[in-house]
Amino acid sequence: MPDSVSAYILIQTEVGKAASVAQEIANLQGVTMAEDVTGPYDVIVRAEAANMDELGRMVVARVQGVSGITRTLTCPVVHI
Repeated sequence: MPDSVSAYILIQTEVGKAASVAQEIANLQGVTMAEDVTGPYDVIVRAEAANMDELGRMVVARVQGVSGITRTLTCPVVHI
């Protein structure tokens, strides 16, 4: 995707839901990686979109709609 934006989305899930959340999110359009991890977050997602508005819509409409998610934190990638 030329001139696209990408971000890491850090996700907290309900207890025992990390694997199923990661699996479901991995199938969403725009998601390039979704893995369950240990630490303060349960799932880390890498996502790409054409622009920041589209990225925001993806997070709100698609990612946050996945059952079992309690909180998300979106970290856009910057190129300094």
